Amino acid sequence: MLMAAKTITITEKAHNALQSLKKPNESFSETILRVAGRKPLSEFFGVLSKKSGERLEKTVLELRKKHNEVHRRRMRSIISELRAENGVP
Repeated sequence: MLMAAKTITITEKAHNALQSLKKPNESFSETILRVAGRKPLSEFFGVLSKKSGERLEKTVLELRKKHNEVHRRRMRSIISELRAENGVP
């Protein structure tokens, strides 16, 4: 299958960076698609140790809880302000 080709201009620094990422027998197009493509979450399975994963999960849950608390307080404040402005008890 013949694909359309485009010519792009990049700096020598960008070319060198791309060249360093290029695998043997891989075209620049293939390298760009590999590097620029979104990776499925499954590719990251096993990257963290069990202990690190548990720490990360705990931290994320704590941050979500704090965020939710701040959001609830802010919403209560806004509702109170709106009620006061409109004479609603």
